[in-house]
Amino acid sequence: MPSDDDPQLSLVKKELEASLERSFSLQTENEQLKQEIARLKTEIGYLKEQNTDRKSAFLNKVQTSIDINANLFQHKATIQIKNPEEIEVENGGKIAKERLQRMPKPPPKAATTSDLPQEVNERKVPLAPAPAPAPPPPPPLPSKLLVGSTNVVRRVPEVMEIYRTLTRRETKIDNKTTNTGTPAANTRDMIGEIENRSRYLLAIKSDVETHGELIRFLTKEVENADYKDIFDVEAFVKWLDGELSYLVDERAVLKHFPQWPEQKADAMREAAFNYRDLKNLESEVLSFRDNPKQPILLSLKKMQAIQDRLERSVHNTERMRESASKRYRALQIPWQWMLDTGVISQLKLGSMRVAKEYMRRVARGLQTKEYTQKEDLMLQGVRFAFRVHQFAGGFNAEAMHAFGELQKVIRGCHEQQQAIRS
Repeated sequence: MPSDDDPQLSLVKKELEASLERSFSLQTENEQLKQEIARLKTEIGYLKEQNTDRKSAFLNKVQTSIDINANLFQHKATIQIKNPEEIEVENGGKIAKERLQRMPKPPPKAATTSDLPQEVNERKVPLAPAPAPAPPPPPPLPSKLLVGSTNVVRRVPEVMEIYRTLTRRETKIDNKTTNTGTPAANTRDMIGEIENRSRYLLAIKSDVETHGELIRFLTKEVENADYKDIFDVEAFVKWLDGELSYLVDERAVLKHFPQWPEQKADAMREAAFNYRDLKNLESEVLSFRDNPKQPILLSLKKMQAIQDRLERSVHNTERMRESASKRYRALQIPWQWMLDTGVISQLKLGSMRVAKEYMRRVARGLQTKEYTQKEDLMLQGVRFAFRVHQFAGGFNAEAMHAFGELQKVIRGCHEQQQAIRS
């Protein structure tokens, strides 16, 4: 029989005591968990009752809001004029405001050759007439008319899929937060959205009734518009956008007028905006000056970026020219500015100006210690010169002179290198 001093017996006793202590702690923890489960069941029952009450209150508020909106449309006779510029629609309070009918301004007249500045007549470059007083920016063009633009607008199914996935997740999260007692903010947001939507629809309906004469007048002007010069179209589009800016939502209001010439109006906007983008790029290129204080790599990178924009704009214009010119001709919109003899020729001249600045900067860099990698700099200069030469179809006198200077510097560098090696 083992004695009490047996080490094996002592080890078994210790293990038994540790097991008893662990069993006791587990029993205590089990009792605590049972109490916590009972408490949570009671709280869940209370929250379910609270959620039911809130749902019924929310449905009552929504029904009340719908009844208010219905009464607004039924009691239209309660309109009272408060101001010669605005009238207020009332039904138990201030609901919406709408402007009185306004008289449209006459459209701009086509500019004649004698009205243009002398230097513009000599260069035969179209110049837009003085703009109308600060019209608001025009609304975006529809996606079907942006075929030739660099930002092509298309429907992407993946956007809808990820939107639905995220909204499902948001719904689950909202349901969870409802159980914790925080749905009141969502309820207020939904009611506010319903009220805002009803105000928006009331404003559209008011514009349809109030500005009907204005829209019919603009319809006739757009249909009769027949200009020979694109800068006259620019002036007309500015005037048209200024008149339509009085509508609360141009697209939503105009769809109530089936006679509105949407295709021609959008085509005029497209032509005017594309032409203005090209002219702005031309002005930027013609006014470009290289800053000799800038590091050479930064200057060369800036000129390469300008050349990229030039090539991209010319390529897009040439790509859309055939289809767009047919539409413009059918709608009596000038299209000759898209030809190679129009703005494109000016952009190619501007490209040669950029090439001249680029080659001169490379030549200066080769003659000084501004850039140590001479071979790389030579290669960059020659590549850019070749790129512009192919794009513009050759060089003008200034570009040829700059290329001649670059050639001399490159020959001198090669002779120097050969002398060092020998």
